[in-house]
Amino acid sequence: MRVAAWLLLLLAPAASARTPEYDARVRSVIAAYAHPKAAGPLGYANIAAKLWLHEDAALCSRRLDELLAAGPTGDMFWMFPVTAIAYLDGGQLSSQARTALRRSFKTYMPYRGDTENHWLLYYTSLYLMAQMWPDQEGSEWYTGKSSAENRREAAEWIEGWVRLTTRRGQGEYDSPHYMGLYFLSMSYLAEWATDAAMKKRATMMLDYLIADYAAENLDGIFVGAHSRVYDNPVVEKWNNVSSDFGWLLFHLGRPLDPPDSYVIFYALASAYEPPEILKRIATDRSEPYTHYERKRTRNRWRFNDELHGPVYKTTYVRKEYAVSSDQGGILQPIQEHSWDVTWSVPDPRGVHNTLFTLQPYSSLYELETYFTFPPDTSIAGVVSSKKSYDSPDKLVGGSPYEKIFQDQDTVIALYDIAPGTRFPQINGFFSKDLAEVEEDKSGWIFARGGEALIAFRPLQPYSWKPIEGGGRRLFSPYLKNGAVVQVAARAEFGDMGAFRKAMVALPLEYHVEPAPWVRVRSLRGKTLTFAYGETPRVDGKPLDYERWPLFGGPFVEAGVDSEQLILKYGSMRRTLDFRKLTVTDTP
Repeated sequence: MRVAAWLLLLLAPAASARTPEYDARVRSVIAAYAHPKAAGPLGYANIAAKLWLHEDAALCSRRLDELLAAGPTGDMFWMFPVTAIAYLDGGQLSSQARTALRRSFKTYMPYRGDTENHWLLYYTSLYLMAQMWPDQEGSEWYTGKSSAENRREAAEWIEGWVRLTTRRGQGEYDSPHYMGLYFLSMSYLAEWATDAAMKKRATMMLDYLIADYAAENLDGIFVGAHSRVYDNPVVEKWNNVSSDFGWLLFHLGRPLDPPDSYVIFYALASAYEPPEILKRIATDRSEPYTHYERKRTRNRWRFNDELHGPVYKTTYVRKEYAVSSDQGGILQPIQEHSWDVTWSVPDPRGVHNTLFTLQPYSSLYELETYFTFPPDTSIAGVVSSKKSYDSPDKLVGGSPYEKIFQDQDTVIALYDIAPGTRFPQINGFFSKDLAEVEEDKSGWIFARGGEALIAFRPLQPYSWKPIEGGGRRLFSPYLKNGAVVQVAARAEFGDMGAFRKAMVALPLEYHVEPAPWVRVRSLRGKTLTFAYGETPRVDGKPLDYERWPLFGGPFVEAGVDSEQLILKYGSMRRTLDFRKLTVTDTP
């Protein structure tokens, strides 16, 4: 039976729109779940993969019955796998299992959630299940609403999310983990929605979301400022869902082993293969470039007059490394990552190929801004699932006392921490995988990550603390603080000695009283001036945040409120117009 299943996997006809190489990667992801290495009872993802292969229908039916009889859990994280199973069934499941699946949407009430990915998963699943069972009364649904009402509510939310995203950017933006949930939701709708407009909108959003990642990846690793990232993957950057998608979509890097469940559900639905222009954007690093994005904050329920604030992102990419940042501040609660340097390595597994700083902020104010739960137990509740949140040693999180300015591959991070703040310090992550680390008498710290030469200038005294798992944490317990970081390719200088000489020769002025201020000449020949709380200046000219694009750079272009996206590579153009739901290609 196992041999026959593998023959079916290999010989089944490829989707007409896919290249053979891409189709082989899709099938390998599905095979990893249909035939898991580890023994044990099947989960929802295993059942879905086997149904895609038309394999072991009786076993899938029995196991689905067992899972549903035990009682659904997981809210929207239960909804999306079960939705996939319902659409992959195709008459394979037993009538008993199919009845149990239908009954579960009557008796189990999933929580809608409190994040953007939660809501999208919830409404995508509800939309498709209401479409599958179109004429049911409210008494047959956990919502108490009819199929038509459920579908209409879900469609309105999804369409509103697309409109807001293409006008003001995502709120849960550029997360190397949660990106997979946006990708799979749109893959579901692109494959299974019967409404032509919804299907087209979802397919266009796949281009949109993939483009967002393609321009900010280095060898498949999602670089730069992230709305949400977890403790280990913020330093071992490969260990993220983004690595699965980089490998699947563009054959970049190495996938997780086994692949994360998000990519399997993407593959089981449309398994959309990006067009050639996106493949070239994702893989061509022959010339350095600067890429700009504007996003929005998570919903701010208290202490702000506007629901969303703007997020201004800058990312500089070249084949050896990438540098990326936002403007600083609390743009997302708990898991924000505001800036970093990421360098390319041949095999990133187990490698901490990044450097960054942060102020380890922990506050009821932050939580009450972005969450609606009561204050009494909020910090304890967060720490129960996000263990590092209330730790002075943490390496993830934003701070209202952090301001950041980036020009090409130069970053200036300034801190003016209020007296009495919990954890009044700066943490700097210095990887175990850095080489040629030297604390120069000039005050600069020099290091090499792969082919990237890094100069780091702290503005206040510091000490070193060991990090569990390797590396060192730069610890600087001063309220008025900061760092200047300059990166260059080893090919530009030949060796560390030449780089060090060039950096020490650059003019640098700074003070920390009454507030941090820096003026530095970058290796790119620009004079950068940044005062805490003021608009940064490049050669005396202030940054124009009012004209910051939704996307800007050599590859991706979109204006704020435009509901359009232009992909660019050489003479190739692909224009997405979400108001008209049209895609226009120019060779």
